[in-house]
Amino acid sequence: MPDHKHPLLEVFGFPVDNFSERAEKFREFRLCPYNNKVANCTKDKANNPLGVCSMRDTSGVAIICPVRFRQEWLVAINAASFFFPPGTKWTTLTEVRLNDKHGRTAGNIDVVLVSYDDRGRILDFGALEIQSVYISGNIRRAYESYIDNPNQMYDMNWVGKPNYPRADYLSSSRKRLVPQLIYKGKILNEWNKKIAVALHSGFFQTLPALQDVSPENAEMAWLIYDLEFDNNSNAYNLICTNTVYTAFQASLDHIVTPDPGPVDEFIEILQGKLDEKFDKLETTLSDLNNTIETEF
Repeated sequence: MPDHKHPLLEVFGFPVDNFSERAEKFREFRLCPYNNKVANCTKDKANNPLGVCSMRDTSGVAIICPVRFRQEWLVAINAASFFFPPGTKWTTLTEVRLNDKHGRTAGNIDVVLVSYDDRGRILDFGALEIQSVYISGNIRRAYESYIDNPNQMYDMNWVGKPNYPRADYLSSSRKRLVPQLIYKGKILNEWNKKIAVALHSGFFQTLPALQDVSPENAEMAWLIYDLEFDNNSNAYNLICTNTVYTAFQASLDHIVTPDPGPVDEFIEILQGKLDEKFDKLETTLSDLNNTIETEF
């Protein structure tokens, strides 16, 4: 069970107990303070957005919206310092489609950072992928209960509710991060272009330990972030707490290669399921025999 009453941490950019004029305005108009493509939050549904930026989880704080990483464009600044030499002119292009040589899409790159000369011609580029966390359970019910009456529901007790939401790190890595590295990452690596992956520290800690290399020899940079609470503003600020530099293929191999446990443990699981199946079969046959004897 969670050690807090409910899962909501930030809604429309502010802690659920922030009732400043600015926080109230962002909640009223469903605004996003983190450089979304439009002024409003568009998470889940544009006309009825799920305005939860981050949540409380048993392992700590989980950032569940990729746009949350765009605060002050710190993530782009950190990626640019990996991609380009100091003093380089650069800008960002978002949601850029990437195709293979057959014209088949490998997906969209979250953010492409391009460097350019005085005439606006591209000199180089790097790819930034932003990885928020999937949720298991239902967080929308908690959000809707809160947003209908924030002043009364900011300290609501959601413990014991069906489908209590939790951060699903396994799905986040297997269904999102790994496929992106396999398809988009391999194309970019073949082009000798650097890749940066932004994620929060709780997510990074669930990945296998990666072999780091020196920044100058790195093909990838893992930009690791946390949310730091500011008492004066009653708000959280995104901070980069660590950067891990790695080779591309070695990291991919390490993430996608499982660490197998003893086969005996799996055989025990199989034995348990087999015993259960036989027990059910014997019970069914016994009930059938009793029915036959009763009828005759």
